[in-house]
Amino acid sequence: MKISNNIVEVDGIDKEILRHLMEDARKPILEIARNIGISGAAIHQRLRKLEASGLIAGSKFVVNPKVLGYTTMAFIGVYLDKAMNNPRAVKELEKIPEVLECHYTTGNWSILVKILCKDNEHLMNVLNKKIQTIEGVSRTETFISLKQQIDRQIEL
Repeated sequence: MKISNNIVEVDGIDKEILRHLMEDARKPILEIARNIGISGAAIHQRLRKLEASGLIAGSKFVVNPKVLGYTTMAFIGVYLDKAMNNPRAVKELEKIPEVLECHYTTGNWSILVKILCKDNEHLMNVLNKKIQTIEGVSRTETFISLKQQIDRQIEL
């Protein structure tokens, strides 16, 4: 691993380690070490350096929302009456559990929000009673995802 201009450059071994863990974060270190051909201690040392560099931001379990009954994914373009309302609107959006992501954007919307609901009725309720009631929201534009086609991380 090399850091230049605040950009981390990883070598081939680091990439192999990361690919294994991106595929399955619970894969045993010794299994990765056997596959790559280096010691488990070397893997641990490299992982500590990658974490310290900020390249690895953590690991997590992924919950399948469909098993919990959440089947409606939507993207909502939020129009705000004034740009100065952005921080306030984001604070209010953070309080809504269905909101998974919130992005400032260029273009027509001030904010793009990704939400997950149980069904269309739940989505309508979140829109009408939670998002559109936020002070400064002038209107919204909603796009329902029919099916996610690609879900991946950046390629190493």
